[in-house]
Amino acid sequence: MDLEHVILDTDGYKVKMTINKPETLNALNTSLYNQIEQACNEIRRRLDEGEDIRCVIVTGAGEKSFVAGADIGEMSNMNLAEAQRFGVECNRAFRNLETLPVPVVAALNGYTLGGGLELALACDLRIASKKARLAFPETGLGITPGSGGTQRMSRLAGPAVAMEMIFTGRMINGEEALAMGIVSSVAEPEELMDVVNAFCDKICQKAPIAIRAAKRAILNGLECDIDTGLAFEIEAFSQCFTTEDQKEGMRGFLEKRKDVVYKNK
Repeated sequence: MDLEHVILDTDGYKVKMTINKPETLNALNTSLYNQIEQACNEIRRRLDEGEDIRCVIVTGAGEKSFVAGADIGEMSNMNLAEAQRFGVECNRAFRNLETLPVPVVAALNGYTLGGGLELALACDLRIASKKARLAFPETGLGITPGSGGTQRMSRLAGPAVAMEMIFTGRMINGEEALAMGIVSSVAEPEELMDVVNAFCDKICQKAPIAIRAAKRAILNGLECDIDTGLAFEIEAFSQCFTTEDQKEGMRGFLEKRKDVVYKNK
């Protein structure tokens, strides 16, 4: 596995994926999209082999940028077929990230532009530094977002927010993103990773099988009518009663214990 510019670090139940090309502000090109997909496949392999991974953190190397968009130099001379192929590869990588079975949290430590914002939107949750800057600059370059921006932003924050950001290219800060519902919280730049790690630790303390089931039900429910979505939820809920974690959690509640430990079983 050749991950020249993507680093995977493990800390307990957490895996941190760092886009590591700070000399270009972590701008995405075909190679990096492929490396993100490879990194996701590696996480899936480790999960399949039984490793107890409960949360993934995605961030960018350096202090200036999460991911400052895609590589304009690579895109500038593409023809129709090349652009279609590029779009397919970008979306395949981000869809792989989005459908990881465990929660994925983006730590937005700086510029989060274009493809970088689309990468953040492919994560389940986002926490931003006060220095973070988010924008879709694509229409100022003669193109549309191509890695899920038109779809995920409208689902997350509503079509009006998606249209305003895409039509105008307006750059917003972390506080504005919080008010729009794009990020869950905002932190001081020097405290961002501590805040993200503490947030993910809270996730890791809960029942991991239940969390994976809830994520699956939420994502499936976004793609269907309410009755089908409720059927997904009933299945997720009922399957939890086959787990040791459900027995431990409810027994601990009834016994008023604070030392409930979920073993992912």
